[in-house]
Amino acid sequence: MKTVLYTLAISSVVFLASCSSDDDVSEMNEDNIMINNPTNYSFERNGENTVSFSGQTTRILMAQELLGGFTTNTNTAESLQAMYAHEEGAADFEDADLNTSDKSLRSKTAASVDYFSTNATDQALIRADFESWIDGQVNEVFANWDVTAEAGIAGQLADGEKTRYVNAQGLEYNQLFAKGLLGALMTDQALNNYLSTAVLDEGSSRADNDAGTVLEGKSYTNMEHKWDEAYGYVYGLNADASNPNADLGADKFLNEYIGKLEEDTDFAGIADEIFQAFKLGRAAIVAGDYDVRDAQAEIIRGKISQVIAVRGIYYLQQAKATLAAETPNYGSAFHALSEAYGFIYSLRFTRQPGTDGAYFSKEDSNELLEELMEDGVNGLWDVTAETIDEISEDIAEEFDFTVVQAGE
Repeated sequence: MKTVLYTLAISSVVFLASCSSDDDVSEMNEDNIMINNPTNYSFERNGENTVSFSGQTTRILMAQELLGGFTTNTNTAESLQAMYAHEEGAADFEDADLNTSDKSLRSKTAASVDYFSTNATDQALIRADFESWIDGQVNEVFANWDVTAEAGIAGQLADGEKTRYVNAQGLEYNQLFAKGLLGALMTDQALNNYLSTAVLDEGSSRADNDAGTVLEGKSYTNMEHKWDEAYGYVYGLNADASNPNADLGADKFLNEYIGKLEEDTDFAGIADEIFQAFKLGRAAIVAGDYDVRDAQAEIIRGKISQVIAVRGIYYLQQAKATLAAETPNYGSAFHALSEAYGFIYSLRFTRQPGTDGAYFSKEDSNELLEELMEDGVNGLWDVTAETIDEISEDIAEEFDFTVVQAGE
């Protein structure tokens, strides 16, 4: 039996969580609160499932179909923008179920309570970034679809496996959009909205949860549902969301990159740490232990933020190695650097545990992006190994891993 010990500073209590036991683990804390921590993310009330995150699944599906639209050069800016800012009933997607949904990607981009409820200016600027990447894909990249890209000219580049399509500075807009959305929507909503005490404890949420008062027509309390919505932005497309580590990589966003870190020996175990924290936090909500709940939220914030930082450095270092070859593969290198750009952009949506802010402010992340693009007049075409290393070190310094660990 594999076991994981969660040592919590709060009340100096240790909870034992089993990863493979057939039985739930029950532990009493010193306040005599029993937490029944199940093996899987499976919770019921009166025999009825209480886990629900369909809205998150819908948005992940919308995002994946929109990203597919970036590779079809007959699409218009209007059609792609409509997918981003979908309105209920509009025929924006091939999936008819998405068309009937009242959800949209744009409405949840940079929309967390903790970061943007009083920051409409930055919210508008961030959404404008995503809209500009859509417009750039159509007006710059689609317009030069059959042109060979070179410094100052948008077009296509072969990387040995597939054709990459870049703007005049070497950036792939689809990668900026994908990795940027991973931060501005999935991460921001999970870490800074649904795991926020402002959301979990809003109104009478604590009293209702203590009393077992469920939302009208539902089987779950408001607090249970908010926690599940954070969970859904990470595991919303897993075939078995109650045991998601069995098929990591189910989407192109957080799920995929948690899986990437899990495959790295330097970070192996992070997938289960995230999952166990989500599960124990949900169990703590059922038990009404809000100190344990909040401790698990902090674990999730730190680990998911680490995923973004590690992958940003990883792609920077992979590109550096590619560019150092006697005959550089610009298609492969620019693909990696575009992914790195998106992850660096997403650093501002991370959350440093125990604080009210991100590991990197807007100014910090913007400075790193400017550094990446400004070695010369042609963006990525001019980037140097020294610049790549400087950016990598700046990111790693905020975490407890090295550039070497992240870059391999």
